[in-house]
Amino acid sequence: MVHSAYDAVELVAGVPGRIEAVASHAGKLLVAASDSEGFLRGSDCSLRIYSSPASSPESGGEIRWDGPYALERHEQRFWRRPPLAMEVSASRDLLLSLSEWVALHRLPGLETVAVVSNKTKGANVFAWDDRRGLLAVGRQKRLTVFRLDSGREFVEVKEFGVPDILKSMAWCGDNICLGIRREYMIINSMTGALTEVFSSGRIAPPLVVPLPTGELLLGKDNIGVFVDQNGKLIQDGRIIWSDTPASVVIHRPYAVARLPRHVEIRSLRAPNALVQTVVLRDVQRLVQTGNCILAALSNSVCGLLPVPIGAQIVQLTASGEFEEALALCKLLPPEDSNLRAAKESSIHIRYGHFLFDSGRYEEAMEQFSDSHVDITYVLSLYPSIVLPQTHIIGEHDKLLDMPELATESSDVTDEMESYSLQLHESDDKSPLEAKKMSHNALVALVKYLQKKRSGIIERATAEVTEEVVSGAVHHSLILSEPYKPKKPNKKRAQTHTSSIAREMATVLDTSLLQALILTGQSSGAIELLKGLNYCDLKICEEFLKERSEYMVLLELYKSNEMHREALQLLNQLVEKSKSEMENTDFNKKFNPHMIIEYLRPLCRSDPMLVLESSLYVLERNPSETIELFLSENVPADLVNSYLKQHAPNLQSTYLELMLSMSETGINPNLQNELVQLYLSEVIDWYNILKEEGNWTEKTYSATRKKLISTLENNSGYNTDLLLKRLPQDALFEERAILYGKINQHLRALSLYVHKLQMPERAVAYCDRVYEEGAQQPSKSNIYFNLLQIYLNPRKAEKEFEQKIIPVASQYPGIHKSSSAKFKGGRTGKKVVEIEGADEIRFSPSGTDSGRSDGDGDDASDGGPIMLNEALELLSQRWDRINGAQALRLLPRDTKLQDLVSFLEPLLRNSSEHLRNYLVIKNLIFRANLQVKEDLYKRRQAVVKIDGNSMCSLCHKRIANSAFAIYPNGQTLVHFVCFRESQQIKAVRGANSVKRR
Repeated sequence: MVHSAYDAVELVAGVPGRIEAVASHAGKLLVAASDSEGFLRGSDCSLRIYSSPASSPESGGEIRWDGPYALERHEQRFWRRPPLAMEVSASRDLLLSLSEWVALHRLPGLETVAVVSNKTKGANVFAWDDRRGLLAVGRQKRLTVFRLDSGREFVEVKEFGVPDILKSMAWCGDNICLGIRREYMIINSMTGALTEVFSSGRIAPPLVVPLPTGELLLGKDNIGVFVDQNGKLIQDGRIIWSDTPASVVIHRPYAVARLPRHVEIRSLRAPNALVQTVVLRDVQRLVQTGNCILAALSNSVCGLLPVPIGAQIVQLTASGEFEEALALCKLLPPEDSNLRAAKESSIHIRYGHFLFDSGRYEEAMEQFSDSHVDITYVLSLYPSIVLPQTHIIGEHDKLLDMPELATESSDVTDEMESYSLQLHESDDKSPLEAKKMSHNALVALVKYLQKKRSGIIERATAEVTEEVVSGAVHHSLILSEPYKPKKPNKKRAQTHTSSIAREMATVLDTSLLQALILTGQSSGAIELLKGLNYCDLKICEEFLKERSEYMVLLELYKSNEMHREALQLLNQLVEKSKSEMENTDFNKKFNPHMIIEYLRPLCRSDPMLVLESSLYVLERNPSETIELFLSENVPADLVNSYLKQHAPNLQSTYLELMLSMSETGINPNLQNELVQLYLSEVIDWYNILKEEGNWTEKTYSATRKKLISTLENNSGYNTDLLLKRLPQDALFEERAILYGKINQHLRALSLYVHKLQMPERAVAYCDRVYEEGAQQPSKSNIYFNLLQIYLNPRKAEKEFEQKIIPVASQYPGIHKSSSAKFKGGRTGKKVVEIEGADEIRFSPSGTDSGRSDGDGDDASDGGPIMLNEALELLSQRWDRINGAQALRLLPRDTKLQDLVSFLEPLLRNSSEHLRNYLVIKNLIFRANLQVKEDLYKRRQAVVKIDGNSMCSLCHKRIANSAFAIYPNGQTLVHFVCFRESQQIKAVRGANSVKRR
């Protein structure tokens, strides 16, 4: 980086004698020079004041080049010795100089203000803090701090001893950095605490240079090291000069060093590159003034006048030093903020194109982002990105998204037009296009768009909100206005206009989606679509279909609430996955479970769409689909009616799974619907087998098993209706279950025993009824009914005949029994037809009371008794049957040996109970005796009351008064006191209850 930062001009030439020091004030040069070149170093020294020939008040006191400066004033023998240092305080109009001592003169008249002769005589260095008016003077091994009091005199503040003679020093906050021989130290001006920093170089003496930021530049031979106010090194803070500098001055943004052969100018920004070299030999002093740098030679003064910042920016931009040019832009005056912003934007654009062409895409995008150029301009660098047609595409006069740049953006527009022209010229060059469309370029574009997205989306959302609010206000105003007839010549103006922010958001999101897909970031595209987005539907849909990005396409449909299209696509993809068996990745990605998960959030908002789209998964994944309906509370009646109309083959599947998965059960209507479906299928199956002659009661199909299981485990169906539908000569097991549901236990048991010939099922039925507690008043009655059926079938038949008429009249579901009357000479069978029955209560306990309620078809035909089954029942359930009643029911010829298995445990249990009762009786009697004995002992307690016995409540003697004694046998109280204390307790307890 080499450009012209300063122009060197000779301000003063031919100064008589040797120039010892130089300064400036109010646009004039103050030159301290020996009276003649032949005088020795210790001769008198004069002060010469030079002014510009065109100096005027409008110059602002700055050094300007309007021609050589001319001598205006000459003060001979101003100093007795040549000054070692001279400095001007512009804010105070004072001239500080160090000759024999420190002297202070008023400017511009050069009146002597103060002379510090005692403490500063023989001093060799000083440092002036203009803001606080503090002066630090180094003399031999002493450091003295003075304060300028009222602008008239110096007052000594502190004096400290230092290790060696001071060579250089500068203020840094409350501290002073000292250069002592070969090292640097920091001393606190208040406490005098010394801190070592590091050693100086081996060649040059210490050099301390203060920076405007409060930091320091410390010389170490040809290296300048940056440290903070406490002497700590600043990371990456160093300047490497081409030679060892004799002095250095800071003139932002540059550091200027006086080297033996030239003046070297370097940037203060890392890596502190060389900016310019000014060939000036025999430079004695470098002094920084307000607007330039003065270089004092032996008998002339040169000025290093800074080149205007704008010109430097042009130089740097032309040479490709964009970062330095941007750094200089920040030094432009605040009043030129628009110009500064426009120049920065132009440089950022140039820099971005340079980086983009160099393959540094991410850095290029950072520059485009900083330039505030419109995203459409950046997207024009990517030909394969399809952009939506909006009002903002191609309008280069509106490419800047910062309004304040509108008036100063002509150069920016020129830059963009030139690069756009270059881009169009290079469209035919396939290598360049391939380069720009490389993976890295697209990755950089993704990051750029993501960085810009938040602001653009925020503005677009704000526009939408504003339109909604204004529309609501407009609507309310219309409603509040009284009715007026419309006039044809007056129409309300249309306030809705094309939203630039929303169009920009559409361009951004559409481009970002394409870039994400092209870089293989499908997950990022899905995340984009899940949130608020403005993607162009048509462009994105075509783009995703071309690249088979179905997951992203599904999310696109979902974000646009195109659920029907999404579900159609899902069904197609699932079907395709079945056909492409070899493509395992495709199968894993698309399966029926995806359809279920997509339907889940739609169950509450659009249940009909869910039902229409669920038929496919209901056939293949019924359990998961039903679980979806249950978990998302889709109305079961709606689901059932829809399936009944459109997919009757799936209706039973739905009801089955719903019944099995629902914890609280299902609606009784739905239970009845399911049972009716089962029964219809079973009856059709029965009729087919009956015609073929293959029907038996022990034949079971899968549906019949489901019917029996549902009848046994549920009770929400209509029993009356089902009994009507059952055939008269078959399905006795189903009929028995239905009888059991209406507590017609004798009927059910008769069917199990005589029709089905399944005594074990009859016993299991009795066990279930007993354990369920359906016969609480007389639990053993159900087993007694079974015994009666085993041992007295004719009596049960008669009881059927006697009770069938009341039963039929009480329950309309049962057809009136038509008892076939047989003539006297015929010992025929009586048959009672039973179509259906509800619960019939023949006893207060609500049971059959041991008498049959069945009809002729359900009861036995008076066949032989089933003694073996009865004995087996007695032996297995002896503890649940009343033994006396059972023995009375047994035939008289029953052998006692056959009753051993029944009577033995029964008698043993009875004996055991008897013994237990006797033991309990004796224990209770013994406990009663112990209580009585304890009572007698307590009644024998003796209390002795004498003249010293005191009441524990009132603390008075008891004497002959009535008394009471507490259960502990020791606490005595007056009876009156005891009664009063009880009353007080009762009152307190009542009050506490009221408070609660």
